[in-house]
Order: sequence, then C-alpha cells, then structure tokens
Amino acid sequence: MRERALPRSPHDRRAQTREAYPAPPSMDSEKTSIQAPTMTRATPEILIVEDEAEIAELLEFHAQREGMHARICPSGKLALDAIRRQPPDLLVLDLMLPDLGGLEVCRRLKQCDETRNIPIVIVTAKGEESDIVAGLELGADDYVTKPFSPRVLMARLKSVLRRNTEEVPKEQGDRLRLLGGALVVDADRHEILVDGSKVDLTLTEFGILQYLASRKGFVRTRHQIISSVHGKHTALSTRTVDVHVTALRRKLLHLADCVETVRGVGYRFAETRSDEQ
Repeated sequence: MRERALPRSPHDRRAQTREAYPAPPSMDSEKTSIQAPTMTRATPEILIVEDEAEIAELLEFHAQREGMHARICPSGKLALDAIRRQPPDLLVLDLMLPDLGGLEVCRRLKQCDETRNIPIVIVTAKGEESDIVAGLELGADDYVTKPFSPRVLMARLKSVLRRNTEEVPKEQGDRLRLLGGALVVDADRHEILVDGSKVDLTLTEFGILQYLASRKGFVRTRHQIISSVHGKHTALSTRTVDVHVTALRRKLLHLADCVETVRGVGYRFAETRSDEQ
C-alpha cells in the first residue's frame, strides 16, 4: 500500500485525508480475501475513536490484518458508552473529536477504577511538544502524530498490548530482575545490583529507577517522575530530574543506556539492552 505525505496542519483534515491515506481494499469487492480474524479469547480487541471515516477504516483494516478485532466510535461520548458496556484491550484515541475531546476522554477513563488500566495510544494531528506531554501526563501509553505509517503504528500497538499483558518480572516481594538478570532492583532491601555487585543510590535515584523499571518501555514525563518519587504536591524543577538521571546513569556503569531519554518528553526504561539490539 503506497502512502503519500499529508500536510502537517490539522486544519481542513477532511479534504486531506484521502490523499494521505489510500483507502483499504473494498470489503464488498474482496470479501473472499479480506476477512475479520476468527475471534478467540486470545484475540485482542481495540476500540478506534476517530471521527474521520477514512482513517478509522484504514486503522480497522490494518488491525484486523494483524490479528486484532477492531471496533470504531466516531465521537468521545459514544466511546465512553462503548467502553462502559464492553471494555477493550486497547484504545486508539484521536484528540480532535466533534463532541468530547480526546484529552477529556483520557482523563475520565484514568479517573475511573474500572477503566484506568485500559492502555491508550493517542493518534492525532496535534504534534506540538505541549500536546504530547499533556497526553502522556494524563496516562496515555504512547503518542503517534499524523501522518503515520500503518506498519509502524501497528507495531507500536502490539508493543503496548504486549507490555500491558506481561507480568512484572518479580522474584519475591518487590525484587525485580531486569536485562537478563544483569540489573536487580530490590525494594525490600532498598538496593540495586549490577552484575551481582551492590551499587549505592540516593533515595531519589532509587525511586526514579524503580518507577521507570516497573513498566519497561513506557514513557514517563519529568512531572510524572517527580510526582511518583516525591509526591504530587512537591514543587521541583524538571531540571532536577535530569540531574538525578545523569547521576543514576553514571552509577549504572555499562547499563547506563537502559534509562533512555525521550526528547522533549521524559524518560523510559529500555525493553532490551542496547548491545542486544
């Protein structure tokens, strides 16, 4: 499927959509070759909240081709109703919706005990740094700007689904074994081991490492890190986080690259060691 670039301006999106995203093959003309996957309990279900029909259908087509079952909602309010009736395994959420904005949908879901654990991937034309940070701080698991590559987006959706279903690698109590055992984070003893050797960290450095390592691959903003380590009402400069991360990396020695910088957003713990990629 050939893709052509879509102008980055979010305005006049309806006129631009057909040029940017070729329509998927007609479901009527090719019923024999394109079918929804057979539903099993292991089939992940995603809910696509997108008011542009062409983009929604493109996402649905590629999701089904990747073995997912997809539903479409054209508005935020309809999406909230659909989620209450049948919670999906993952939510693909546009921000510029006709009735209830995507950020408000995200906020409401994360405030509700029954829906706060549903992973959310925002897919939108709003690509400013402030928009990305706002979405991640509300609890979104990933943020993808339009225009996007369908193949890359599907890979990111599967990555979020995989991370969400993986159990945290615990041994006993709050002990985490990471990077093939090269790094051990022991909350009970409040210590870390690098290749079996104890490394002394400050309270803040330990808190940052434990917070990032608890959800590998998930991006955390600097404000989220401050809130997790020091509490929501602590007034600290985001620059303070950078200083602590620099010190933490230095103490992690050859494992320093496991704390990755996401430019303009924050940090994440690597899913694999850089020398294994």
